[in-house]
Amino acid sequence: MEQNSNSESGEIKEQRIRRLTHLYYSNPEVQKALFSFSMNREVVPRYFEGFGKRPDSFQYQADIFELVKKGATSFHCSEELWSQPMNLTTNLGSRELNDLRVGWDLLIDIDSKYLDYSKISAELILKILRFHGIKNPGIKFSGSKGFHIIIPWNAFPKRIHETKSSDMFPEWPRIIVQYLNEQVKSQLIEKISELERPNKYIKDFAVSEKVIPDLILVSPRHLFRMPYSLHEKTSLASIVITPEELPDFQPKLADPLKVKIRNFYPDARENEAQELLIQALDWNKSNSSKEKRKEDFDFKPLSIKISDSIFPPSIKKILEGIKGDGRKRALFILINFFRSIGMDKEELERRIYEWNNKNSEHLQEGYIKSQLVWSYRNKLIPPPNYDKDYYKGIGITPTEEEMRYKNPVNYTSKKFAKNK
Repeated sequence: MEQNSNSESGEIKEQRIRRLTHLYYSNPEVQKALFSFSMNREVVPRYFEGFGKRPDSFQYQADIFELVKKGATSFHCSEELWSQPMNLTTNLGSRELNDLRVGWDLLIDIDSKYLDYSKISAELILKILRFHGIKNPGIKFSGSKGFHIIIPWNAFPKRIHETKSSDMFPEWPRIIVQYLNEQVKSQLIEKISELERPNKYIKDFAVSEKVIPDLILVSPRHLFRMPYSLHEKTSLASIVITPEELPDFQPKLADPLKVKIRNFYPDARENEAQELLIQALDWNKSNSSKEKRKEDFDFKPLSIKISDSIFPPSIKKILEGIKGDGRKRALFILINFFRSIGMDKEELERRIYEWNNKNSEHLQEGYIKSQLVWSYRNKLIPPPNYDKDYYKGIGITPTEEEMRYKNPVNYTSKKFAKNK
């Protein structure tokens, strides 16, 4: 009897959602939002019985409602951007896929059993993205208990040295997401513990692992729910929101009959995400080393008074001011160098602001403050090694002597020992 009741309720729910899909997807504005976002993407409809055939794409806006009339309830698309999505097959090797792929978006999927946890994770990630110069990421409700954050392909450099960025999917997006995971982990646990009734959900903080960005999405030809697609289980729309709306967001705002269409795909400056990508790659290179070198990772700040005269030439050059691009990277180097040599916090900040005044274009004071706060909230790390891209990227060429010492802190401590 109970089985028949469950079957009946399931049929009623399916009929209700099918009626809703016809009403919702008949809205020309919804169709336009879906069609516009589908450009250069593989798009696959989902039916109650499962996904439709692959590959597929929209040729015309009218295709959307035609698929709905055939039973489609939601629409999902690729993170990868393709020259010819319909030429995709499961038999293609990596070289053939690279030939078809013209780029990729970074799509960060935040999901949790609890919407409050997803909000916390999303807010922390947005904060880190702003810290790395990403001014306008897109964010949308997943339709259930999570959020999707997107950084468009245009924001990423098209090459890093001789490597084509378009060929580095899913490796580079996966590294960026892992880097972001690592950056938010400690604060995520801290924020969750501050919830008014944490024991309502958890007995310990292990659950925090369930709300960090989902790495499953970062894989070849994986699909995610399109903006303004419905969610079959909740009957809610995957609506676009602003970062300011995130803290107070409630699922009822995603009522499909009340949606207001917004653009999920932000206007990004060219190479806006270059700093994020390079720092993530450097982080990955350091952390993937089988044997972390002691001088790089296991050290304490120098407890000696250091004279500017024994600063490395590269640091002295940076302190003269940056004439072109690279001020943010230079700031990162200086903060970590000064902290690593044990410079007093008050003096460190004074030196940083003096340096900023020498730059041809000044960094905004708010940005410098956020960098300083971020640095002091996290564990001490040395400045990048001389073989990293940071120095070349700001027009600094370390001397042969500096290269022998590998790192500015090593150089300074060795010079101090010799001069005693």
